Amino acid sequence: MRICLVYDHLYPQTIGGAERWYRNLALRLAAEGHDVTYLTMRHWDSAEPPDLPGIRVIAAAGPMDMQAGDRRRILPPLAFGFGVLWHLIRHGRRYDVVHTASFPYFSLLAAALARPLAGYRIVVDWHELWTEGYWREYLGGIGGRLGWHVQRLCLRVPQRAFCFSRLVEQRLAAEGVHGEVTRLEGQFEGEPAAAPLPAGAVVVFAGRHVPEKNPVAVVHAVAKARETIPELRGAIYGDGPERPKVLAAIAEHGLEDVIEAPGFVDEAVIEDALARALCLVLPSQREGYGLVVVEAISKGTPVVLVAGDDNAATELIEEGVNGFVATDSSAAELATAVVNVWAGGASLRDSTHAWYTRSADRLSLAASLVTVARAYDDA
Repeated sequence: MRICLVYDHLYPQTIGGAERWYRNLALRLAAEGHDVTYLTMRHWDSAEPPDLPGIRVIAAAGPMDMQAGDRRRILPPLAFGFGVLWHLIRHGRRYDVVHTASFPYFSLLAAALARPLAGYRIVVDWHELWTEGYWREYLGGIGGRLGWHVQRLCLRVPQRAFCFSRLVEQRLAAEGVHGEVTRLEGQFEGEPAAAPLPAGAVVVFAGRHVPEKNPVAVVHAVAKARETIPELRGAIYGDGPERPKVLAAIAEHGLEDVIEAPGFVDEAVIEDALARALCLVLPSQREGYGLVVVEAISKGTPVVLVAGDDNAATELIEEGVNGFVATDSSAAELATAVVNVWAGGASLRDSTHAWYTRSADRLSLAASLVTVARAYDDA
């Protein structure tokens, strides 16, 4: 098959669950003999282009600042969407399938506009589907309403739709997406631990420092939990617009020697940190899947999440078996969950590892690729 993957980010030039999904998907498809093009934005130095064996990486738009404060800018998605449209108008006939993320929406709309000229089939990954209320909260009245209508327009595009959670699956059905919907449960490419390592007294956060992921809450939770676990430490990996607030909170509590926040680090560093952590704490209010949650659990490390209407990652937690879901992101609630993990000790790590062992097949990337490949064959 001749496949064009479309996403405006590329791992490891940028770091996130969707980036890793598309990179792993591209590499696996290429290894299986498919002709793969990865259409993205250029987030790399022109002298050091990305090296993905067997894959053509094409920049449909140049580098741009993606954030304006704590919100995404509108210009980069527009520029990327125009670049995707221009590429597919010129080269769309070379593809059997264009497989794109739903967000940022303009690239999906571009693929729909160019399709009559090329005849490819559109496959869409819906990592998230925002409610009208969340759009208004995120962008305000006018901007939120516009975003909501653009999202609805994307739902009307004839497509083969994939999602990664029951939450999004239900929303797609309720909104009447124009195409068959399949929920994929697996994105994990790595190998699970043979057995969990002994836990250190370290809470780990790994992810972008954006308001939705709320990394600042981890600092307050560690400070509160240390009232019960004095030796507790923290490691907050990643970067983003909330990083100054993270550093300020560390200084506010006088925890400069207790909590490290080194920014972006090599993947191997995070893997080792997750394997040895007491728990992963991810106080996000919005997650479409939660790949880092699966990674932690695969190592036998319990996870602490926060309940929320838009947090699909909680679907991965069985309370008291592989982690805990706090009712909110307050220091007291998160600290209580961390202390519960501490009290669970080795038996909780064993049950976390056992939960993953039972779930490994359905959570694997390989399982999802079988379904994706079948959709390509249908095309």
